[in-house]
Order: sequence, then structure tokens, then C-alpha cells
Amino acid sequence: MSDQALVAETPHPLIEQLSALHHFRIYADIAVVVVVLALTNLIAHFTTPWASFATVPAAAIGLLLLVRSRGLGWTELGLGREQWKSGAGYALAAVALVVTVIAIGALLPWTRPMFMNNNYATISGALLASMIIIPLQTVIPEEVAFRGVLHGALDRAWGWRGVAAAGSLLFGLWHIATSFGLTSSNVGFTRIFGGGLLGTVAGVALAVAATAFAGFVFTWLRRRSGSLIAPIALHWSLNGLGALAAALVWHLST
Repeated sequence: MSDQALVAETPHPLIEQLSALHHFRIYADIAVVVVVLALTNLIAHFTTPWASFATVPAAAIGLLLLVRSRGLGWTELGLGREQWKSGAGYALAAVALVVTVIAIGALLPWTRPMFMNNNYATISGALLASMIIIPLQTVIPEEVAFRGVLHGALDRAWGWRGVAAAGSLLFGLWHIATSFGLTSSNVGFTRIFGGGLLGTVAGVALAVAATAFAGFVFTWLRRRSGSLIAPIALHWSLNGLGALAAALVWHLST
């Protein structure tokens, strides 16, 4: 091989440096997103009660603006107009599936107690939660943060496998703080695990595993549809329709 061919095949040092800098920026973006999400979770759940109402939505908006300034496009974030139609189609299918599963679960005697969550013991409270609090405080901000911002950043670094593995795990860990009272506030889980320390640990482990799996499904929907509309719809139907089903079960059982 000639010297000219060797020179042509050898990358210029400046190109190598620029490539290394580009990769460093990608990993730095991921680190910033993860740190902000961790701090947001701590502030929302371990400071004042009012902090939880504004912290997560504010963090989602801030992270969205940050990664946009770092070059992530609307399509990379699942917010491109070209994917709206596809996202809506997957959203309708996902909601229909959840409605069917919830209806069956609420009707069967051995699964009905799992719906008896003390937080949604009244119809009015469940309506307020499902139509306002859950979508604005939980579903939309979380989907923007995880299936939008984090998804886009991880995809740039490691592709689909990285998004599916790291994104799902982080979404599961995100729910540790909210799962401390899972077994004590749910009649069905209290009967199975008890309400003591062991029950609390079991509830946290179950919640992390379940939400990590849910995160994988949300991520798959986001990838298949190319849009945040589909995971937002599925996420809301699980939480919002679940709250309404809980209130209905309480109403019929008392």
C-alpha cells in the first residue's frame, strides 16, 4: 500500500478531536438530564407539598428548552408534526386495550380489591385527579422528560438498545419515592404484602419493576409511532382511567 493511501485512510487529528468533543457533549447532555431528573424527584417528594405541583412540569419544560438549544430537533423529541397521525392511531389502540383490561379487572372478584386505592375513594376526587392533576402534573411532564428529552439524548449516544435499557430502568427508579405508601393505601396489596416494613419494601420493588416495564412499553410506542402522543395516551389511560375505576369500585363496594 502506498504512503498516499495510508495518509488518506488515517483520520486527521483535528477530525478525531472534534469527534471526541461531539461524543463528550452527547454524554454530558445525558448526565445533565439524569441529574436534573434526580433533583426534581427529590424536591417534588421530600420538600413542601406544594413543590410537587410545579417542580416536575417546570423541570420538563426546562429540559426541553435545554436539549433544543443543544441541537435536538422536534422529531428527535417525538414532537414533530409528521408523526401526529401515526401517534394518534397508536394512541387510540392503546387506550382501547387499557379500557378493556381495566373493565375486566374491575369486574373479576379476585382482582377487584387491587383497584381499591384510598386516594381515589370518591368519584369527584377521581375525576379531578384523572382529568387535571394526573395529565398536567404527571403524565405530560413525565413523557416529555423521559420519552422526549431523555429518549432523544440516549438515542444519540447508544441507539434503541440504550434507550430501551437505560430509559426504562431510570423510569422505574423515578417511582421509588411515590411507592413508599403503595401497600398501605391499597386494600388488595395490603392483603398480600401487609403494611409493615416488609410490605413497604415489597411495594417499592413491585412498583419499580412494574413502572420499568411500563417505561419499556411507552418507549416502544414512542419508537413505533415516532410521536409522544401514543405514550402520553397510554400513560394517561393507565393512571387516569385507573383512578376512575378505583372510585367506581369503591362506590359499588360501599
